[in-house]
Amino acid sequence: MKVGTGLAVGPQASADLATNAVATAMTRADLSIASAVLLYLSADFAPDARAALTAAARAANCMQVAGCTAAGVFTDEDWVLDAPAAAAMVLGEGPALRPRHDDDAQVLTLAAPNALDLHWLSGGGARFGGVAGDASGRGPYGVWAGGRVHEDGRAELALTGVGLRLGVSQGVRPLCAPAAIDQVDGHDVRVVGGEPALVRLARELPLSVRAPERIPTHLLMAGIPYGDPDDAMASGRYHLLPVVAANADDKSVTVAGRLRPGMPLFWALRQPAAAARDMAATIAQLADSHLEAPRFALMFPCMGRGPLFYGGDDRDLRTLAARFPEMPLIGFYGNGEIAHLDGANRLLQYSVVLALAYEDD
Repeated sequence: MKVGTGLAVGPQASADLATNAVATAMTRADLSIASAVLLYLSADFAPDARAALTAAARAANCMQVAGCTAAGVFTDEDWVLDAPAAAAMVLGEGPALRPRHDDDAQVLTLAAPNALDLHWLSGGGARFGGVAGDASGRGPYGVWAGGRVHEDGRAELALTGVGLRLGVSQGVRPLCAPAAIDQVDGHDVRVVGGEPALVRLARELPLSVRAPERIPTHLLMAGIPYGDPDDAMASGRYHLLPVVAANADDKSVTVAGRLRPGMPLFWALRQPAAAARDMAATIAQLADSHLEAPRFALMFPCMGRGPLFYGGDDRDLRTLAARFPEMPLIGFYGNGEIAHLDGANRLLQYSVVLALAYEDD
């Protein structure tokens, strides 16, 4: 198995960046012909990525080029935001990418935000991947596979020749135990555990930010456990919805999703220290049962879970690189993360989806 990565940054989006990134990856992998290329490009390439795809295919002597545009890209070398950039991973002598088959157990999935469909997302095996994007969240976007841009904004691929272990770090600090939703109106949660939702939320916050106008809604999430609430909280099996607004007039809390009465709900805080701990635990859970180190990794963090969240550095990326300092890895900061959790494919936010690839046994 041969795997290598390359990262190229420049003053403008040009095909040369793709060429340079792939050429560096080919050198590091000691390959003259690749079986597949993962190519992630900054959002500067979104209006037309075709020249970059052609350049990548030529540099790798390979037509199987898959990837997307994103707000930022990274490899094991470094991360790049706010500059034209290309990140590439080349695969050879074992691992390969091919279009998804109906019987594939695991499916690498890339999608543009306007191409997401929950019915489509729910099928197709256990999906893992991310959503293309840019800093604005409005596009345009590019998604490609087989060396061509997919106009439907979707790519579904099988990564063959390796064994994959998949994990998710949601990285929040729960503020309270789950309690049943008593009243909800659309996106507005009104009563939880017999109390007004805002009262229950504010009680868990520091006194300095309990006033509705000071509540840090951009850091708060509503958590919905999967299955038994106690077991779900202990194992991290829950769905998170961003808190949109704290409404002083009726003491409700608006969340980015529709909920039903009777569902258990807890409030959680997005916190860098908690996220870093959770990422380290996720890596350990995936890797500790293997005597050998993984051969490479694919990482899909939210654009809200990268250097901007951690105060100027990507602690999730550094944690993984510190655990496996010689391991090639590649990823992009997306508009959402796709993972198989508690028996279903789900669209996540503010999370990291991680795939560790081992020798296929």
